[in-house]
Amino acid sequence: MIEVQDLVKSFDGFHALDGTTVTVPKGAIYGLVGPNGAGKTTLLRHLTGVYRQDSGALAVDGKPVWENPAVKTRIASIPDDWYYFMQASIRDMMAYYKGFYPQFDMDRYEKLKTVFELNEKQPIRRMSKGMQKQAAFWLAMCCMPDYLILDEPVDGLDPVMRRQVWGLIMQDVSERGTTVLVSSHNLRELEDVCDHVGIMNKGRVLLERSLSELQDNTVKLQVVFPGDEPPMPDGMTVLHESAVGRVHTIIFRGKQSDIEERLAAYRPVFMEAVPLTLEEIFIYELGGVDYAVRDIVL
Repeated sequence: MIEVQDLVKSFDGFHALDGTTVTVPKGAIYGLVGPNGAGKTTLLRHLTGVYRQDSGALAVDGKPVWENPAVKTRIASIPDDWYYFMQASIRDMMAYYKGFYPQFDMDRYEKLKTVFELNEKQPIRRMSKGMQKQAAFWLAMCCMPDYLILDEPVDGLDPVMRRQVWGLIMQDVSERGTTVLVSSHNLRELEDVCDHVGIMNKGRVLLERSLSELQDNTVKLQVVFPGDEPPMPDGMTVLHESAVGRVHTIIFRGKQSDIEERLAAYRPVFMEAVPLTLEEIFIYELGGVDYAVRDIVL
């Protein structure tokens, strides 16, 4: 389990993390989402021991990461700007990784050659961005980590390779109990693979829940009222409302059964629940903290 409590990190007076609290359950695929500059990458760099917090606590299975080689050997990371030596090939970086990860699996390395059809002796700097990302996954997955930390992990990969990589990750989660923390702006993709989600903004995590709980607690209804539109009942939280003709699309926070029961008092002509995407939840949750799509007249 990853536990982060009230983490604070400042750069020249700017609070990149401002009391961040996160809990990633063991064996989960946790999606960390948020706008640019929310502090996601800064948080991941603390979890991999690159940064040391100004205050707060951070632990992996109850043990700190900073200056703790025993914990770091259980964590593999693929940052958005993956590091490799300038003249190194995949084979060279494999030898480098083996020196840090005693559980590095050479049998798996050989098997994954059939998945990542790359020239392991070619300098990595001469490969395309997508090929470099494949090389990063190839090596990271051979480290046999208990924790996999990913920052925009499949950016640059083609659709077939994206599916292949996610398939390998999910296989490790299922068979080895690997815990995955992934930060990405591709919310549609996260929706397919994550079982827990945290929404981050301005150095804080606004909410974190299992994906099913998050979707169960946010409801999108299309409603047609008889006559004029009545006011919403008191105590109902409306995240967003729009209308096309007489059809009102309303996103509520709350249980679907409770909301439908309260709206039924107005005897709607039509009322139907519509599937809600993670992207919509993200947009309208952040809309409540003054980060929303704005209509601008040009």
